Amino acid sequence: MITNTVFSFIGSLGGSEMLLVFLALLLLFGAKKIPELARGLGKGIREFKEASKEVQSELTNPTGQEPTHK
Repeated sequence: MITNTVFSFIGSLGGSEMLLVFLALLLLFGAKKIPELARGLGKGIREFKEASKEVQSELTNPTGQEPTHK
């Protein structure tokens, strides 16, 4: 899964490296722009998850009907 790859990359960064990355982002984008970027990233991730769930449900139930549980 792609999230495992991303988190394994982040897991290999130490505290000082993460601080350096954060400071570089702060200098490049400014304090006002970072929350907007994070919000946009969050929306993108949410839309991706919804689309992947939709595709997964289409693959498991191609007729489009919800299974009836009795």
